Amino acid sequence: MDEIEISRHFLCPISLQLMRDPVTISTGITYDRDSIEKWLFSCKKKACPVTKQVLHDPDLTPNHTLRRLIQAWCTLNASRGIERIPTPKPPIDKTQIAKLLKDAKKSPEMQLKCLKRLRSITLEGERNRSCLEAADAVEFLISIIKSYDSTLLEAEGKEGSEFIKASDEALSILYHIKVSESFLRSIISNDKEFLESVVRVLKNGNYQSRAYAMMLLKDIFEVADPIQLISVTPEFFAEVVRTLRDQISQQASKTALKLFVELCPWGRNRIKTVEGGAVFVLIDLLLETSEKRASELALIVLYQLCGCAEGRAEFLKHGAGLAIVSKKIFRVSHVASDRAVRIISSICRFSATSRVLQEMLQFGVVAKLCLVLQVDSSYKTKEKAREILKLHSRVWRNPSCIPSNLLSSHPSS
Repeated sequence: MDEIEISRHFLCPISLQLMRDPVTISTGITYDRDSIEKWLFSCKKKACPVTKQVLHDPDLTPNHTLRRLIQAWCTLNASRGIERIPTPKPPIDKTQIAKLLKDAKKSPEMQLKCLKRLRSITLEGERNRSCLEAADAVEFLISIIKSYDSTLLEAEGKEGSEFIKASDEALSILYHIKVSESFLRSIISNDKEFLESVVRVLKNGNYQSRAYAMMLLKDIFEVADPIQLISVTPEFFAEVVRTLRDQISQQASKTALKLFVELCPWGRNRIKTVEGGAVFVLIDLLLETSEKRASELALIVLYQLCGCAEGRAEFLKHGAGLAIVSKKIFRVSHVASDRAVRIISSICRFSATSRVLQEMLQFGVVAKLCLVLQVDSSYKTKEKAREILKLHSRVWRNPSCIPSNLLSSHPSS
């Protein structure tokens, strides 16, 4: 079979990858199971990708003939480094899940065994993940996480160890299921105990569990309403800050930053975030990272926090705050440069003591603002830099700390 035949018969029409588990939908088109399940269940599409016909019947029929042909082709081409695809397992159904959930109640050992099987099922495909939610597995997982108690973390012996493992497994599975938005809304509206339990995991769990807890919390708060966003407790902000400080993983850190971006604009959340120690942690993060997205997010959150007096006061307490924010201009992205200039603007408008203005000269902040006016920057960023320079032009007129080639950019008034 030549390459043209392979592309016509063996490749998935959606992702153009070699099919591993070919299935046929009601329109007669064959797809790779994983690709078409993502299309139908994750992307919420209702039509065949090729024919565009609406699918009234979502059933997927295994195409055993094509799968055997693909396996045979793989075997014939083993010398070219092509591995034979394994015979896929049949998708799970509600009856099997119900039996697993029933067996899990028999003993702690059986519970852990059933959780490991559920995790395996979760990782096998989108349809399995949807089936788990439909079969009440999510409620089962939540019940395990809700029983998470810091006192049991200190329990000795097999019982305490089994409990912690069960909680960790349940949290991992719940994250990977990618629970629907409607279910997430019901959690945040009706199950405060569960949210408190996840925060306890964030506080006391191992690094992996804390990462899963952080990502799950972000998913929950993304669908929260304004009242729920305003009522987040100071303890919650303190734990998110601690997760960011501990740098348990790059993904967890970015998730924590995204959560701050989501929460800070609401009510007194900026002050709660500042009181949780976020400003120093964000500045330290900027000092340590050169990763683009992490730097952008850190600057966005810092800009939000510098919108309140408490945030600006904390920012100025850190000896490297002005210097590192200025340094990030032009070194990360246009987004980062814009937020950095806006942070400096907040300081200059509301917290510009003579000491602060002199530090801005010494740290090269004023010179960097002059440079913003000369190089390729967005119109809004340039206007903001010009406003700052005009605001304190009397203090910064003809300063020796500004390079002569940049003096021409310094507004006189």
